[in-house]
Amino acid sequence: MEKTNDDIRERLLARMPQPENLAGYREETASLLAKHEKALFWERMPPIVAFVSAGAIVIAHWVWAQRTGAAIANQTVWFGVGMLFVAGAITGLSYRINRSQVDLLKEIKQVQLQVLELRASMEKSGNAPGL
Repeated sequence: MEKTNDDIRERLLARMPQPENLAGYREETASLLAKHEKALFWERMPPIVAFVSAGAIVIAHWVWAQRTGAAIANQTVWFGVGMLFVAGAITGLSYRINRSQVDLLKEIKQVQLQVLELRASMEKSGNAPGL
């Protein structure tokens, strides 16, 4: 069992980035995470604006129909409302999935930076057993 743990440890350490400049890697990681955050913001905003606008139009149409006495309960309008609801739910789910992926990436990058800092400090002190 100990051999398996060593194999896994070696494989994980082999996949770790080996930057020569730790500060440069830290800045690169920060810019990568900022890029993902910005992309998530723009992924979230247009659908919100579209669905809120469509909802406002449907409510305005309903209020207008109530005042004029027109029948709003036709199937086309309610089908459209249902499709907006489904599209909003799918968009929200997509956003939540992407948000969790970015959060996971952020945690992974933080752990990588901590391991690299530990490795650098151990090499600097001269006692790097097996790292």
